[in-house]
Amino acid sequence: MLMQAKISADEQDSGGPAAAPPRTFTEAARRAQIVDAAIEVIADEGYAKATYARIARRAGLSSTGMISYHFAGKADLMREVVAEVMRVADGYMRPRIEAQPTAAGRLRAHIESNLELLGAHPKHLPALLQVLAQARGDEPWQQEFAAEMGGLVDRVAEALARAQEAGEFGDFDPWVMAMAIRGAVDAVVSRVAGGAAIDVAACGRELADLFDRATRKA
Repeated sequence: MLMQAKISADEQDSGGPAAAPPRTFTEAARRAQIVDAAIEVIADEGYAKATYARIARRAGLSSTGMISYHFAGKADLMREVVAEVMRVADGYMRPRIEAQPTAAGRLRAHIESNLELLGAHPKHLPALLQVLAQARGDEPWQQEFAAEMGGLVDRVAEALARAQEAGEFGDFDPWVMAMAIRGAVDAVVSRVAGGAAIDVAACGRELADLFDRATRKA
């Protein structure tokens, strides 16, 4: 029950004739700098205003040509933005979830760590939601991202169903519950991104209590 990063195309290349040559440390650092700047611009100004010019200024680059050199286009950059957010989320959430010995504990850790992530990395999840809002078109990257987000909900639903089969949770529709959890977390992220002053850790505990009551056996 956790957000899992989808490995980017670059990371999937492991050799063979189609494999790209390895990047130098400087190239990898520059790409990371651009991706971080894109995350900040998307979170602060919205996806529509995340132009190469704004991203270049945020990254401290002298021109947009450096972005074009490292990324084939905006779709390529957005894939890396999503991959980076998911990588950070996975690294933050996974240890907290896997440390729990029970399904109820893992569910609580999933919800609480998801919102604590918002406090630790305030730009990442708002940027992800901005990109998610664009994932309803016909472009391949949009379809790819929409499928990845649907997969996250499905994985949570599968974990809930396994806990039901093991007798740890009560009777409910796992997919509906997973959608409710995802919607509740995303609603908090949206409010924080809109400027609301929210204690995200306290909100996470409250939501964890709510879904604990909703999933426990009668």
